[in-house]
Amino acid sequence: MKKPQIFGLFAEPGRWQRIAFALLPFVLMVLVYLYFSDVRLAENPNDKLLPSFTQMAEAMERLAFKPSKRTGDYLFWNDTLASLQRIAIGLSLATLAALIFGINMGAFNGLFALGNPFLTFIAMIPPLALLPVLLIAFGIGEVGKVALIFIGTFPIMTRDMALSIRAFPREQIVKAKTLGASDLAVVYKILLPQMMPRLITALRLSIGSAWLFLIAAEAIAAQEGLGYRIFLVRRYLSMDVIIPYVMWITLLGFLMDYGLRLLLRWRYRWYLKG
Repeated sequence: MKKPQIFGLFAEPGRWQRIAFALLPFVLMVLVYLYFSDVRLAENPNDKLLPSFTQMAEAMERLAFKPSKRTGDYLFWNDTLASLQRIAIGLSLATLAALIFGINMGAFNGLFALGNPFLTFIAMIPPLALLPVLLIAFGIGEVGKVALIFIGTFPIMTRDMALSIRAFPREQIVKAKTLGASDLAVVYKILLPQMMPRLITALRLSIGSAWLFLIAAEAIAAQEGLGYRIFLVRRYLSMDVIIPYVMWITLLGFLMDYGLRLLLRWRYRWYLKG
């Protein structure tokens, strides 16, 4: 009896093999980091470039579980809460606007002809280039940061929704119209429910960009936030803080994406099977 080929063209790894393959790159990355960190610290115990896990744990204990001497706040949790609030508001507004404009643009040719060229133009503008404009227009408060996230994600999500609507099978629309459905009924009773999983997918793809825009905005104009803390401590070469913060941002992004995947699996299983 032949053994199954793990790397064959049509081979399907088992459950534990998939888990092992998924973990292997992370394990290798950690081992490589530990090796080079030990080498650098052995040569210079005061080296800050590749801190040991113990040094990073001590730094995070100080930030997460000891109040700041200046403000009395727990800086790590304050930074996390501030960043999550900004990204939640920005992405929520972008998703809602993409749903409203995208579905109507895709369904009505006139609105598509009106809005698509403008959205295409807006999408070509690097959002980070607009950051100084937003800070001048809205100040260093929360509005400018939320606006940057919105501008960076809304056009792409909206165009994705509109194009998905336009690729929708015309047969379903014709059948609904034949049975007497109005244009609005077709849009909001037939198209909308079937486009919701596509909107969630577009939101998943926008999470990474949203974090990028948020970190950039916090680095320039903020008094708290994960991006603000990273750029604050970089002047001291505090890699024992920067690396855990970057890992924490990555974990938050992963959890946001995983939550949306669970929503798709729970509510729109038919979409995943398609």
